[in-house]
Amino acid sequence: MLEVGWFSTKLLFKGKLLRNPDYFARQTTIGVIIGCLLLVGLDKLGAEIWLSIPVSGFLTGVLMPFLLKDVKMQ
Repeated sequence: MLEVGWFSTKLLFKGKLLRNPDYFARQTTIGVIIGCLLLVGLDKLGAEIWLSIPVSGFLTGVLMPFLLKDVKMQ
């Protein structure tokens, strides 16, 4: 299992894993920005930090498969 992960990581860094790496980077950046905005927004609303971190992490994790559903591998 670690060998498969290592092989995939090497292909990713060589640029041979994804067909459109710009799309992947853009969608990942959108997800990270939404997660950060959610974290800051919950903090500004007065939620405790111990609650806002897991909530924003969970909602970002739920959002990422929808953002990355069209990622194509080579």
